Amino acid sequence: MSVRPTVDFLLYDWLSVDSLNQRERFADHSRETFDAVLDTCERIAREKYAPFNRLVDTQEPHFDGEKVILPQATHDAQKAYADSGMLSAAQDYEIGGMQLPYSVEAAANAFFAMASVSIGSGMLTTGNANLLMAHGTDMQKRVFALNEFNGRFSGTMCLSEPQAGSSLSDVATRAVPDGADSEADPLGPRYRLKGNKMWISAGEHELTENIIHLVLAKIPGPDGKPVPGVKGISLFIVPKKLVDTDGQLTGERNDVALAGLNHKCGWRGTTNTLLNFGEGKYPVRGDAGAIGYLVGRPGEGLKCMFHMMNEARIGVGMAATMLGMAGYHASLDYAKNRPQGRPMGPAGKDPAQPQVRIIEHADVKRMLLAQKSYAEGALALELYCARLVDEQHTGAPEAADDARLLLEVLTPIAKSWPSEWCLEANSLAIQVHGGYGYTRDFPVEQYWRDNRLNMIHEGTHGIQGMDLLGRKVLMENGKGLQLLADRINATIQRAIQVPELAAHANVLGKALQDVGAATKAAWATGNPTDALANAVPYLQAFGHTVLAWIWLDVALAAQAQPDSHARTGRLAAARFFFHYELPKIGAWLQVVRDRDLTCASLPEDAF
Repeated sequence: MSVRPTVDFLLYDWLSVDSLNQRERFADHSRETFDAVLDTCERIAREKYAPFNRLVDTQEPHFDGEKVILPQATHDAQKAYADSGMLSAAQDYEIGGMQLPYSVEAAANAFFAMASVSIGSGMLTTGNANLLMAHGTDMQKRVFALNEFNGRFSGTMCLSEPQAGSSLSDVATRAVPDGADSEADPLGPRYRLKGNKMWISAGEHELTENIIHLVLAKIPGPDGKPVPGVKGISLFIVPKKLVDTDGQLTGERNDVALAGLNHKCGWRGTTNTLLNFGEGKYPVRGDAGAIGYLVGRPGEGLKCMFHMMNEARIGVGMAATMLGMAGYHASLDYAKNRPQGRPMGPAGKDPAQPQVRIIEHADVKRMLLAQKSYAEGALALELYCARLVDEQHTGAPEAADDARLLLEVLTPIAKSWPSEWCLEANSLAIQVHGGYGYTRDFPVEQYWRDNRLNMIHEGTHGIQGMDLLGRKVLMENGKGLQLLADRINATIQRAIQVPELAAHANVLGKALQDVGAATKAAWATGNPTDALANAVPYLQAFGHTVLAWIWLDVALAAQAQPDSHARTGRLAAARFFFHYELPKIGAWLQVVRDRDLTCASLPEDAF
C-alpha cells in the first residue's frame, strides 16, 4: 500500500499546487515536473531508506575513540538524498536549486520520513542553510549555506544546554572576541566560544566533509558579565573543521569535541550528542576556545534562530505525521490478513463457522479509522502550512502577509498536534497487532518509539501551548486568530450547501465560537498566570478545531470526486473525526474558560 495517492489528492485535488506554475518563480514547472520529483523521492525512500529502518534502530551509532561509526546504509542514503538535489529543492536556480514550491518539497520529503525517519538529517541541514540565507552575510551564504545545499557540509542547531534545557535565557555558553583583528575576519566577526550543548542531533558523524554548528551563546557586557535573559543571546557559525573563504578545509580542527552520545528510545539512527565547545581538546592556533563567526547583530541570536526553529517545528510535525501513517499502513495490512474470532450473530458466536479477518470486527475498524483520521488529517495540515509558505514567498503583498500571520498561529499546532495524535495512532497500531505489536517481528513498536520523541523535539506541549495562547492569538491585536476564523468560516459556508456535510459545518461553527469565547475568558483578568495555567488544554482544543476544519475542507474536495473507495474512505475519516474527536474539546475548554487553577495552585508537598 502506497501513500502516494493520498499525497497526490491533497496536493492537486485539494490544494491545487499545480496552479503555482502560473507564478513567475515556478513558471518552468508543471504537474509533470512535480510528479517527477515525487517519483524520484519515493523511489529513493523505497530503495535506500525503508529496507534499513530496522538496521539503524539496532545498530546504533557508536564512538570508536576517534570518530562516530554509522552503518554503511546511512552513508548510502545520505549520498542518494544529496545527489537528488532535495537539499536545495526550493532554492534559486543560480545557486543550484530547483525553484520548487515548498509544498512539493514538503510532500517529497514525507516519503523519507515514512520510510525511515532517523536515517537522514536533511531537515536540519536545509534549515541551517535557510537561516544563513536569511540572516548571514554574502560570504557566509557562499561558504557555508551553499556547501550545505550541495551536500558537502551538514548542519545542526545548538540551543539546549545540560543545565538549561528549553530555558534559553539561562544558556551559559560564552563568546568573546578573538583578538584585535576579530571584527575584520571575512567570514564574519570572529569569537571564541566556551560551553556545552546537549541533545544535538547529527552533532558528530563522518557523513559529510564538515559539520556546521549554529550555536547560541552570550557575549559578556562591558562589566564582563553575560547580559541576562534572551536579549543577551547571539548566534554563531561554528564549523567542526575550519575553512577558508573559498569553503575549502584548511586542515585545522576547530575546538569542538564530542563529550558523549545520548541513547534515546527512538530515532536511534541519528547521532544525538553532548558537545563541548572550547574545552581545549583541539586547541586552535595554540589556544582553547572554539572559533565562531557572528550571524547578524549581537543580541539578536534568538531572533535569527527562530527562522530555523519554526521550520524545524513544521518538520517535526511532518515526521510525526508520517510515523503515524507508517503505523496505520502496517496495521491495516495486518488487519486484512490476520484471522481471529467470529462474527456475533442473533444466537451469539457460532464456533463451527470459520474465523474472520480482524478487520471485520467493529472495534478494529474503529482503531483503523482513528489512525486514518489522525495521520491523513495531519498530513493535510502540514501540506496546508507548506502551501502558506509558498503564498508568503510568491503571493501578492496582502495575501503574502496573511499567509505569514496564519503560519504564526498554525505553527504550534503543526508541531504539537501530530506529535500527540499520530503517537496515539502508533499506539493503536500496536493494539491492532495484539501481542505481536510489542515484538520486533513487526515494525509498529519502533514507529511508536521513534514518534515518542516528537512531543519533546522543538518544544514540549507546554511550550507550544504558551506560545499559542500567550503570543500567537494575541499578536497584532488578534489579527491572526481572526484570519484563521475567516478561513474556517469560509469552509463552513461552502459545506453548509452540501447536504452530506451540513451537520459537520454547524458543529464546527459552534466549536469555533467556543474556542473564541475560551480565549477571551482565559485573558479576562489580564493575569498571565490565570490565562496560561491551562495552555495545553487550550492547545489541544484549538488543534482539534483546526483539524476538524482541515477535514471538512478536505471532505469538500473529496465530495466533488467520482465515487471510489478512496472517496468513501476520506468522507468516513472526516465523519469519524466529527463524531468521535471534536466532541472532546468541551472538557478542554471548560478548564480554560474557568481559569481553573487546580494544577497551578497545588502546593508541592501535596504531591
